[in-house]
Amino acid sequence: MGIPQPAFYIFKCEQSAPPGMPKPSCVTPQTQDLFQHLATKLMQEGIMGTVQPIRTSCMNRCSAGPLILVEPGHTMYVRLTKEKIDRIVTEHIIGGNVVQEFVIEDELWDEAVTPKEMQKQMGR
Repeated sequence: MGIPQPAFYIFKCEQSAPPGMPKPSCVTPQTQDLFQHLATKLMQEGIMGTVQPIRTSCMNRCSAGPLILVEPGHTMYVRLTKEKIDRIVTEHIIGGNVVQEFVIEDELWDEAVTPKEMQKQMGR
């Protein structure tokens, strides 16, 4: 038997920009410890082996940050706090229920477009 693959991947936006840049940062002095909080919560719950937190760069939803993307399920959670992360881990990752009140608004996260559909839109 091999090493099992993770049941979940949690992508945490770690984009930071200097002050004055046109788009906001998901990492500020007030939010810089959210990734560590997520990892600590996963360890405390004893699920780090089956849930893989991953630092990522910009996911192009800057106005809704800080944010995470949970896969599978393609669920994006926005305006994160430590308390929200705790509920997401407890209710979604362990309990299996998406925390709808923290999910990104539809107008910022519409249905996915396949690469083939995108090519058609671009006239290719």
